[in-house]
Amino acid sequence: MDNVDLNLIRGFDALLTEGSVTGAAERLHTSAPAMSRTLGRLRRVFGDPLFVRAGRHLVPTARALELSSEVRTIAARARALFEPPQDADPATAVRAFDLQISDALSMTFTPALLQEVRSSAPGLTVRLHPESMEAVPALREGLIDLEIGDVSRHEREIEVEALAADVFVAAVHRSHPLSTSPHVTPEQFAAADHVAISRTGRAYGPIDAHLAELGLRRRVVAVVPTFAESLHLARRAGLVCMCPAVLGRRAAEALELTTFPIPLTLPAADIGMAWHPRNTHDRLHRWLRTRVHAVMARESASES
Repeated sequence: MDNVDLNLIRGFDALLTEGSVTGAAERLHTSAPAMSRTLGRLRRVFGDPLFVRAGRHLVPTARALELSSEVRTIAARARALFEPPQDADPATAVRAFDLQISDALSMTFTPALLQEVRSSAPGLTVRLHPESMEAVPALREGLIDLEIGDVSRHEREIEVEALAADVFVAAVHRSHPLSTSPHVTPEQFAAADHVAISRTGRAYGPIDAHLAELGLRRRVVAVVPTFAESLHLARRAGLVCMCPAVLGRRAAEALELTTFPIPLTLPAADIGMAWHPRNTHDRLHRWLRTRVHAVMARESASES
């Protein structure tokens, strides 16, 4: 393997990103013929075409896709190694972080986190993303730096830290018949009209599975992708919605809602944060994680 050098990894990474020899060459500030030679060397080293033409673009082969995660990680570490050291003092550092946060937390936790960052690290910018990307590939490819929300199903390659736990409650407008019921039964709960929350449009979820065990079925008249939309439908359309308790408490006054326990045995909603291991020892990333942990602990304590 004496013929392998770092430029091959850089070339591989650029080809994965750009999907063309010309684009990869421009990305690395080299010529197209030089990039073509790099692709030829890569093909000889791995014994695979790696990239094949599809129209005007190059698409990775199965072998290239298999290698892509490790190639991107090595390339990112190499860039970090040779770049000038970043200012690791939060008070003076200038940097942007991309966070993907569940919409429930974006309405309850995010304002406190941004206030913390603004006061302690005025040069940091936090770019917030909705839950529109698959978290593991996005973390792996550096599209997001941190995910905050339900991280229980992440793969082993991703670092995960637990933050808090919340329970789900039901919410209805104050004029809804269930708002004055002293003890909502599963039968009453199932008989009402519901709005379900699903980013994929599925109406059936854990609530329905628990109701089915009791021989019950609810009527879902609307499916929306976010808790915010479900809360507004609960207010304006007289529907029953489900949301984390902390969100329900904060939205109740503003939206004239009443919350009550869901009459089913449901597990707690675990909240955590996840990041790629390449950021574990990054000092500013580590500082941001400590702030996320501290703010979440403070916000959870204020709600208890």
